[in-house]
Amino acid sequence: MKSFPLDRIAQGLPARQLIPTMTGWWRDESVTRAVVEAPPGSGKTTVIPPLMAELAARPAGSDGAPKKVLVTQPRRIAARSAAHRLAQLSGTAPGELSGYTIRGERKHSASTRVEFVTTGVLLRRLIRNPELEDVACIVLDEVHERHLDSDLAVGMVTQLAQMRDDLSVVAMSATLDARRWADLLGSEDQPARIASAEVRTHELTESWAPSSEPALDIRGVTPGFLTHVAETTAFHLGSTDGDLLLFLPGSREIDKVTALLRQRVPDDVEVLRLTGRTPSAEQQRIMSEAGFGTRPRRIIVSTNVAESAITVPGVRLVVDAGLDRQQRFDTVRGMSGLVTVGASKDSMVQRGGRAAREAPGTVVRCMSPAEFSARPASAPPEIATSDLTSAALDLACWGAPGGRGLRLPDPLPERAYARARKLLQALGAMDDDEQATATGRRLAEVPTDPRLARALFDGADMVGARASAEVLATIGSDDRAPGADLWASVRSFQCSGSGSWRREVDKLMDEVEAQPTGERATEESTAWVTALAFPDRIARRRGGSDEYLMTSGHGAALPPGSGLTGQEWLAVAEVALVNGSPVIRAAAVLDEETAMLAGSEMLREEEVATFSETRGGGRIISRTVAALGAIELSSTPRPPSPEAGRRAVRDAIRRTGFERFLAPSPAFESLRARMGLLHAIYGDPWPRVDLETLASSADSWLGQALDRIAAGAAPASTDTVSALRGLLPWPEASRMDDLVPERLTVPSGASVRLNYPAPEEHDPDISPPVLAVKLQECFGWASGPTICDGRVPVVLHLLSPARRPLAVTQDLTNFWTNVYPQVRAENRGRYIKHPWPEDPWNATATAKTKRASGG
Repeated sequence: MKSFPLDRIAQGLPARQLIPTMTGWWRDESVTRAVVEAPPGSGKTTVIPPLMAELAARPAGSDGAPKKVLVTQPRRIAARSAAHRLAQLSGTAPGELSGYTIRGERKHSASTRVEFVTTGVLLRRLIRNPELEDVACIVLDEVHERHLDSDLAVGMVTQLAQMRDDLSVVAMSATLDARRWADLLGSEDQPARIASAEVRTHELTESWAPSSEPALDIRGVTPGFLTHVAETTAFHLGSTDGDLLLFLPGSREIDKVTALLRQRVPDDVEVLRLTGRTPSAEQQRIMSEAGFGTRPRRIIVSTNVAESAITVPGVRLVVDAGLDRQQRFDTVRGMSGLVTVGASKDSMVQRGGRAAREAPGTVVRCMSPAEFSARPASAPPEIATSDLTSAALDLACWGAPGGRGLRLPDPLPERAYARARKLLQALGAMDDDEQATATGRRLAEVPTDPRLARALFDGADMVGARASAEVLATIGSDDRAPGADLWASVRSFQCSGSGSWRREVDKLMDEVEAQPTGERATEESTAWVTALAFPDRIARRRGGSDEYLMTSGHGAALPPGSGLTGQEWLAVAEVALVNGSPVIRAAAVLDEETAMLAGSEMLREEEVATFSETRGGGRIISRTVAALGAIELSSTPRPPSPEAGRRAVRDAIRRTGFERFLAPSPAFESLRARMGLLHAIYGDPWPRVDLETLASSADSWLGQALDRIAAGAAPASTDTVSALRGLLPWPEASRMDDLVPERLTVPSGASVRLNYPAPEEHDPDISPPVLAVKLQECFGWASGPTICDGRVPVVLHLLSPARRPLAVTQDLTNFWTNVYPQVRAENRGRYIKHPWPEDPWNATATAKTKRASGG
């Protein structure tokens, strides 16, 4: 079995210092889990995988071959680059000792001992083969980036390691909360070990180049800011002899700035693009060390793929536009997409560090120091901002629906998970118990969104595998549809023959086991497949405008100048939020018949009734409505049914508000307040009577009153007090007046009304009732009153003879002893007709003046 030349691989790399520590752990102490923290440039991605191949992957697999080490990377470019780098240092060809597998591309063999994969590839393998018998160690690299796939992989791999004693797990990152990750990876009583490498850092000089133009407006990155970035780059190019690395948020910005730079820099300077879609050969050329010092100087214009995990050699100067493209999901509208935002401090620090990895360097930030200070410390984890549909299906297939039982870095947000669960159940991918169905497992094996996977299989049966694959490959591409016209994008790909697009089409066809033949996509099949993928986005034009209502109930508008303007029906593939407003980014023209077929499960016919208030009463307006989801197709007036009438009144209560609609009396509010305190103190069987609960349960306690209102009775005429008394539990209600009396007798003999707080005021603490009484009526009262069998002390508002507040207390003993003397001194001259005895303990309580009481 061929081994890695570890000494040669680790020579000159700071990560070499980790070898003795980790060797001792695995060979002498039988450690199986560790966290490695080391700064960028330490070589951990190069050194740790072959080290683990020697320490953990020696046992033979089931077929006699050595078990391998899997190394996850968040990006395809990083996985490919790391495999090539390790192969080069090992003196072998890629695919021999060191190989890789990414979506649509793989290079490994039976002799491969370290395989670099994206986290998405690892998830697919875990779902197909949960035990991974041929794997001895999994290295989770760059876990700090908090990609959604990475978080799921941490949870699943940690659980697998709990079931497989022979599986080693190592988590690595350049910037890491090591203790937190050690607790996640470790067992309940023993955290994972932490290994750290120190790196001698080169000096990094910071420079600032703020723009007079705003970086972002409602359309995205502004042209003026991109011009400023290009000019800043060209200006600073002469300050270094090395290469320059420029960070921009996306491909469109890179295209614009690259064109501007080629007009501004000398001809002997290469301007190169580095993105996830850059051809692999070009990526390897950019990251190759060959010819440094003799080749032309370079400006590498990159997205955040160069932020971590890969090294671009020769870079001495970084220009950072300070922007990032992040995934955002609107759980209310059900829309997701990439948005351009200001980059976090963590990201910008990592970017700047690229200039000082090999020698002293400089970073130029296109902002002011104040702008930098105002940025968030780190980007939010994707699990908090992304559509969770794919993640929810993966977790269900793994046997941990919703992530239950897994040690995830953060739990799934409840609202986003609930929406994902509902969608998966509609796709037939998840059952009512949140378990993956056979259909769900089939969809999960396709490396794409479950909606697209379902459309692939259904579309293949209806329009052919090739047509379906071409449409879905276009939807999944990074290219923006011109004027939101998806068919124009499909047609462009068909004509250009883009290599990556063709490979994606072939891969999707392989998923349905189709022969590479069949009809190509047409405008009609583009609309049909899109509608199958997103039936909730089938849209109809609103009146004569450019706005559309989707079957989901949400609206969106076409961008100005779109060639789709005026079309009655659209199948929408992508909606983005631009300055808070939904804008259609990709759609295909749909005819009504196809819309009805694709959305057949949402077709419904039902009675829709609304309550219309009139003077002294109201009336029910009822219609029979045929609809496709939220899109109304036809409406016919009809007499209201009793159930529809009751439903309309109930909806009116919720819409208008309980108090405004029914105008309940003070007696109702008093009774509701007393019942609310009983529920707060005792719980069941005393009912909840907050307004929200009463509105939502109107059917059960208002009963026939709803029918009378629906028949035209005035809402305010409803006997809400009697209806509310119907909720009192028996026989407990017989003690209600003892537990929460309406009035209390005070020492003067007067019966004073208690003021109870509304039930809504008991959250989260119990609010006691208030007894507002004249101070003179309480002489001789040693301790204040209580209710609810002594559980709730009453708050006393002690009033002046003019019924103005003098004091608030629940402790009369303390009041008479310590507070009353001052109150007496301040008020005896003001209210001279009323008694103010020096000894309130033995004075006669009275509501009268001194003359009237004979004093």
